[in-house]
Formats: sequence, structure tokens, C-alpha cells
Amino acid sequence: MKIGLAQLNYMIGDFNGNFEKMKSAIEKGIAANADLLLFSELSVCGYPPRDFLEFHHFINECENVIHKLAAVAGNKIAIIVGAPSKNPTKHGKDLYNSAYFIEDGKVKFLSHKALLPTYDVFDEYRYFEPNKEFNLVEFKGKKLAITVCEDIWDTGETNPLYRINPVAELAKLQPDILINLSASPFNYKQAAKRIDVVRRNAMQFNLPVFYCNCVGAQTELIFDGGSVVMNAKGRVFKELDYFQEEVFFCELEDVEQNEINHELDKNPTKLIHDALVCGVQNYFQKLGFKKAILGLSGGVDSALVLVLAVRALGKENVLSVLMPSQFSTSHSVDDSLRLLENLDSPHKIIPIKEVFDVYDKILQPHFENKPFDVTEENLQARIRGNYLMALSNKFGYILLNTTNKSEAAVGYGTLYGDMCGGLAVLADVYKTQIYEVCNYINKDEEIIPTHILTKAPSAELRPGQKDSDSLPDYDVLDKVLLEYIEHHQGPDEIEQLGFDEKLITRILRMVNRNEFKRHQTPPILRVSPKAFGSGRRLPIVGKYLES
Repeated sequence: MKIGLAQLNYMIGDFNGNFEKMKSAIEKGIAANADLLLFSELSVCGYPPRDFLEFHHFINECENVIHKLAAVAGNKIAIIVGAPSKNPTKHGKDLYNSAYFIEDGKVKFLSHKALLPTYDVFDEYRYFEPNKEFNLVEFKGKKLAITVCEDIWDTGETNPLYRINPVAELAKLQPDILINLSASPFNYKQAAKRIDVVRRNAMQFNLPVFYCNCVGAQTELIFDGGSVVMNAKGRVFKELDYFQEEVFFCELEDVEQNEINHELDKNPTKLIHDALVCGVQNYFQKLGFKKAILGLSGGVDSALVLVLAVRALGKENVLSVLMPSQFSTSHSVDDSLRLLENLDSPHKIIPIKEVFDVYDKILQPHFENKPFDVTEENLQARIRGNYLMALSNKFGYILLNTTNKSEAAVGYGTLYGDMCGGLAVLADVYKTQIYEVCNYINKDEEIIPTHILTKAPSAELRPGQKDSDSLPDYDVLDKVLLEYIEHHQGPDEIEQLGFDEKLITRILRMVNRNEFKRHQTPPILRVSPKAFGSGRRLPIVGKYLES
């Protein structure tokens, strides 16, 4: 039996575009004399469709695509397609998250998703009814166990998340092949974890596994692909490329006889880099935008955003704006110009001192002669934000926000200033990780000038300012933030790791007090297991850790 995986980049609600991609894959399958072709979870409508699922018209459009795909496949190839299906009973939610098995141009079998995650970025029980009946489908003399994403993920023997294991239920019926349609969002640990989960299922139930994931970015969520074909011995026959569309075919017999692991490199820094490029590129492509703008400060964050944007959009489509003030150091401009020369990308230089002086003159009588403080610092950031947004409005650029995760966590940024933008590229990347990605970029040649990477970080909003004047050193700060945000460790647990109690209290209070800022940031590209945004839901008003 020849089986194919269609690892494709869908767009939510683009029914015609998604159909054309899937049609092309089916035609490749027919040309390859394949017997069965797999698509990913909710491939017909794109994942995650969220509240679009509440529109009857949206569901009807999904059904129309299913009928069109069935006609294309005809009696030449069988396909398994992800799409919502209507719950025929009056009990429970109106929909199932389903895998459609289509043979001879007809829907022969529906397999519904049983495990509906509600953690992190997922909220599937909001829309779908969980499956409670488990059956196989026979095809070409083989019994197929068809599952959807989360159904294979609850393999933890010591602390299972769910009360039922769908694969274990299906295994009682003695299937020959385990199939999984997935839409599993990327984080820098996901590729390694995915292989482990697939291997656990393959070896525990003695089944070859065909795991088909989607690829591409849907606003803040990024999907890396990495679809897997694995035999019952836990050996990877094929792991499809990360962040690339691919249609792959293989003979089941070859998979079963495979004795070598064919796995891809899972370097987290490379994966973060590639994910961010994919995230920027897809955000612009899918919204129909072509050109980006950003403020280039001479610091490491904006330098990295520029490189990523150039790689995603092309050097001619990214405009950098240098906006020096009276507090800017000469090397900030020089370092930025050197970077721009390396990338051959366009730029403008628009100083802000003249406008700042006018603001200062007008506001001084109303400030009641109070001394220079954070107010004047924020004024500079907001002037820069106004410059960038004015150019964005005039020429149709999308402003890329350059805030990193360390800054976003502790509120080290100015609302309506350096925190404005259409997309926050780095707000899920800690400052220490920023340097790692920059060094990865420079591995073959110096693209980002060395001085940008070695000088002390500074917002340059007052004379001699350094980030360390207001924040703990990033090497320490990021470690505490990681424990609190990603690992959900409280102050006592973090202190047991060797950190100072007063430092912990200070950092955690900063994180909690700045929730209001994070609620007003642009969409954040998610590359970690716990990003700010829809996957981290905390109240703005609260008193936890305040006393």
C-alpha cells in the first residue's frame, strides 16, 4: 500500500485556496499511483478557526469543500481529510472535530476527535463534542485506526491528562496502521517532543504511525510541519521538512522494514530563527501586505527584527527608520548604518530632538517645573512611535514591533511608543535568546555588527542610560522569568533554585503589575511553550504576590 502525507500551509477561511492546494496534492497522489493520501487536522477550513465555527455558513462551506475533494479523488485514490462535522444528535456541542475517510468519491467513515484540549492556546471544548465511540475502517485489506492530533498525545503513564486513551481503545480492535491528522503549534521544544510521542505510540501498540501535520503561520500561531512516518519499532522512516510545504509518498512495506532513524536537526536556536521568518512572511502574505517598517535603534533587538524581516520579505520591502535624539550615542547610528550596508536595505534618518524640544517647551508650564524623569523618556518613545505610524499610514507599511520577551514580561517599554506595531516579532524571545539567534545568523559571516552584540543594552532615553539601571542583569532576569512564566514556579520554589528572595519578589511583582501593558500589545509570534497572548490568561487587576 502506498500512502502519502500532504503537509500544507492553509489559510483560515480561504476555502477556495485551501481546496486548490488539496486538489493539487490529490493529483500528485493519483500520478504517483498512491492508494491513500492524508491531510492535516481541520485542513479544509484552516486551524484554528475559533469562533468562525459558530457560523452556519462557515460549516456549510466546509461541507462544500469535502464534496469537491471527494469528486477530485473519485475512485482513483482514497483520502483522509480534517474538517468539522455536524453532531446529528441534540445532546452536546453542535460539532465534532473530524477526520473524513473518503473512498470511491464518497465519505465512507468519520472519526471524531476524542481529546479536546483546553490548555494554553487551545480551547476546543468551546466548540466540539468529544468522541466516545471507537471504530476502525478497513481499506485494501488493512484496518486503519484514525485519530486527530491530541488523541495520541496523552501518553504520560504517571500523570495522564485525560480519563481515556483513544489509541488504547482503538488498539483493542487490532488495527494494522495508526493514522493521526494534526495541527500542532510550534514551540522550540515541540519537534523533539513530537517524535517522542509518536515513538511511544508506535512501540506501545506495535503499530506503524503516519502522522500528518500542517505548516505555516496563522497570526501568532506557527506550525512547523515535521510530519512523521514511523514503523512499529519506533524508527523514523521519514520526517518531513520543518516550515516547508511537502507532499510525500511511501510504501507501507518499506516503512515496516526500515532499520535507520531519519530525523531532522532539532537545534532550538535554528528552529526559533526559522519559525520567526515563517511567522513574519505568512503574516504579510496572508493579509496581502508587502512592505514593513521598523525603528532601527542600534540595539540588538531591532537589528534582529530587521534581519528576520529582510529574510522573510526581501531587502527592498523593509524600511528602517533611524530616529536619533540628543541622548543617542554616535555608535548607535554607525552600527545601524553598518548593518543596513550589510543587508543592502533602505532606510531614513529622522531626528526627534526638534519635536521633543517643542513638546518639552509646551508641557513644562503644566509639569509645574518638576525635574526630568520617565515622563520625558516616554515622550521620546512616543514621538518615535508617531513617526513610524505616520509613515505606515502614508505608504501602507506594517510596523514591526521590536520588544523582546524580557521587556514585555516586566513592562520595560512605553505604551503607544516602542510598544506599538502590527506584529510583535520577538515578544516571545528572551533577551538572552536574542543573542543566541543573532550568533546563529552570524555563524558564517558577520551580518549583525559585532559591536551591536557586545555593547551594554540601553534605551538611550537619558544620558548614560543602561538597561541594568532599571532591571536585573538579563542573565539572571531571564532565568527567573523562565521559571515563573514557562514552568509556573512560585517564589518559594524559585528561591530553592538559589535565587535571592528580594530579587524574586521584585521581578515577579513587575511581571504581574504590567499585565495591562501586555493586553495592549500587537499579536506576538509564539515560539515558546508559554507565550504572552491567548495561551497565558491572567487578570489585569489582582493582588497576587503584592504583599
